[in-house]
Amino acid sequence: MQDIQITVRFGETDALGHINNTSYFIYLEEARIRFLESVGYKMDTNDWKFIIASTKCDFMNQGYFNQILTVKTYVSRIGTKSFQLEHEILCSQTKELIAKGNAVIVYFDFTNQKSENLPELLKEELKSYKVCI
Repeated sequence: MQDIQITVRFGETDALGHINNTSYFIYLEEARIRFLESVGYKMDTNDWKFIIASTKCDFMNQGYFNQILTVKTYVSRIGTKSFQLEHEILCSQTKELIAKGNAVIVYFDFTNQKSENLPELLKEELKSYKVCI
């Protein structure tokens, strides 16, 4: 499991002072990018290999400006051409679950516009982050 921390910025909140629902997807994207970097893929748009097939986020509790969040990321499924990441967003101080989400990520050839099989080396890296849920 990989953890990152995010401090909620004022611009990520709504008129009621809560984290705006769209901001959670930014946090999940940051967690995905950091996760992919940890398994050996850099943010190089000239040689990017991943596309999102689906993503979702369930809002469990309210989050607020200046709150420090921990985003936990792990792998729940490894397929032939895709894998699924799970995310838990927690208040770093209280450990209260604020939101949870997931994303199905496809290994993709942008030149030919088609999915490809996951490389074996990537599968092995993903296995080290796999948690059965």
